[in-house]
Amino acid sequence: MTDLLVFGRTGQLARELAALAPDATFLGRDAADLTDPAACADAIRRAAPGAVINAAAYTAVDRAESDADTARLVNANSPAAMARACAELGILFLHVSTDYVFDGAGDAPRSEDAPTGPLGVYGATKLAGEQAIAAAGGQWAVLRTSWVFSAYGSNFVKTMLRLGAERDRLTVVADQIGGPTFAADIAAAALTMIGRMRDGATGDVYHFAGWPDVSWAGFACEIVAQAGLSAEVAEIPTADYPTPAPRPLNSRLDCTRIARDFGIMRPDWRAGLGRVLTQLKDKA
Repeated sequence: MTDLLVFGRTGQLARELAALAPDATFLGRDAADLTDPAACADAIRRAAPGAVINAAAYTAVDRAESDADTARLVNANSPAAMARACAELGILFLHVSTDYVFDGAGDAPRSEDAPTGPLGVYGATKLAGEQAIAAAGGQWAVLRTSWVFSAYGSNFVKTMLRLGAERDRLTVVADQIGGPTFAADIAAAALTMIGRMRDGATGDVYHFAGWPDVSWAGFACEIVAQAGLSAEVAEIPTADYPTPAPRPLNSRLDCTRIARDFGIMRPDWRAGLGRVLTQLKDKA
């Protein structure tokens, strides 16, 4: 029997959760196939943990446009099965979601109760997962976050470091605005929420993102500066960088609810970036 069961093992969030909660049980694809909802539910029943965190997802935003069935299984059907199993057994369930559930209109930060309107398959399947979790009942929470980065896996920071070392000029979108979020900060927030929910705190949908909000181009400038690279960052509009799945222009998240209910404040992503650069240098 394990006290904390985590779906995911090699992803950015799972790796950071493992550093903070080494005694938890982590299920990779070999132990829990997220394209098999029944198998995910069975894994929870077998482990009978005190709490479950779903840190796994189908995050290939562009590929999801042509692979909707798989994205739906991983992002909606399996989390729904997990939530139902947890509700039946009285187990806490925390699921990680995304800013892509919104349409990205306007320039105001979106609250948890703001109207949703995903622009593509990825966002639509993540929203379907959120709705199914709420419908399952039990003690649950959904943690929406944005622009995740870490020293692990593939992410914007590592891409900019690679390209910035190879090129003199980087062209980066400047009209998409959001909060970059260090995966270790998400892991810490998730564990804090689980701890408080064990003490009786009620669950809900929560937003958690790094501060301050910035454009991808502004994020790139900070990466280049902190890494000591000489590459120039040239700003371009989204229209000049077409992708199979449209991106929300406004990914600002209002994070006051998580501060009110759990005392969790928005972390400065620039400090998280410094930690990632140190980790990557140590690994090299």
